[in-house]
Amino acid sequence: MAFQLDNITKAVKKLEEREVSSSFLQKEITFFGSTFSNKIKEDFYTELGVLIKAGITLKNALELVENSQKKKLNKQLLREISKDIISGLSLSEAVRQKKQFTEYEYYSLKIGEETGTLQLVTEQLGAFFARKNEQRRNLVSALTYPSIILTTATLVVAFMLYYVVPMFQDIFEQQKVELPAITEFIISTSEFIKSYGWLLVTIIIGLIITRTFFNKKKGFKKLKDNMILKIPFIGDFVKTVYLSQFTQAIALLTASKVPVINSIQLVKQMIDFYPLQNALEAVEQSILQGHSLSKSLSQHKLFEDKMIALVKVAEETNQNEFIFERLNTQYNTQVQQKSKLLSTVLEPFIILIVGILVGVILIAMYLPMFKLSSVLG
Repeated sequence: MAFQLDNITKAVKKLEEREVSSSFLQKEITFFGSTFSNKIKEDFYTELGVLIKAGITLKNALELVENSQKKKLNKQLLREISKDIISGLSLSEAVRQKKQFTEYEYYSLKIGEETGTLQLVTEQLGAFFARKNEQRRNLVSALTYPSIILTTATLVVAFMLYYVVPMFQDIFEQQKVELPAITEFIISTSEFIKSYGWLLVTIIIGLIITRTFFNKKKGFKKLKDNMILKIPFIGDFVKTVYLSQFTQAIALLTASKVPVINSIQLVKQMIDFYPLQNALEAVEQSILQGHSLSKSLSQHKLFEDKMIALVKVAEETNQNEFIFERLNTQYNTQVQQKSKLLSTVLEPFIILIVGILVGVILIAMYLPMFKLSSVLG
């Protein structure tokens, strides 16, 4: 079934010009309860797909979804979309005017309207955000307990350096004990914490508060994403999360009969992870030069051999949609397994590190005490 996609390349160029402003609006994790979060989008697209399938008009379906919303801002947003549709705009055009929606959603809805598969596209978008939210929940669940342990341990070590070590330091100075190198190092660290501790805390809080601002900077985001990718186990977990999103997005667009090159362009705008965006940019150029998708993917180590082999089979058998759905299922399973393993591995690792730090502090403090007792004895 034919549809118009001639203007996608031009639109993507416009998107690149607006990248600085749009990247901030497409963040997956927001604070202070932003309007129309990914969880709201999951419910919105799922309910909209069910209502359209039941034969309800788009206008009435939007009104029903609007009535189910609790937040006034969400109700107002859906009301504005309904008014735009009444005034003659399509759903995709109405959505495109709202900053809460991405270009990926706009083109997905546009393709659904032009191919007569809007109900299918909305259901697929609902499934897309459902898995995206599930992956985020898995990540939060995996990191919550280790984060609590790490925070508590940091406070314990800071307390020992700020209060306990100076008490021993006074005793050593009064008795004029010759200190081992490890004790002198711990005392120097304690003095540094006492002198600049609040400054360090202020800097850390400042970095957390200004994180959103720095994330808009290409250089900072490139550095941060590349560093995350190199962290043992965590980097592999994050890569699996984004590959899962990539395969699901390609499967959705392939089901709507979108050409491969246009799918790559759209997914590149949607996924906010620099290493994958950079790889997809090179894949796009390689495809434009006449190479197949599998060969283009094989030029980047970010894409696994398993994916490349299955994509090659998909190209030879014309089963792209099925293969990418299969890949997405596999990656989603890996995300669930690795999130559980991440929590299991991090907890004892953090406890071990904390135990070593506390042990080093205690040894450093008691070594001079043993020496002092032997002298007095």
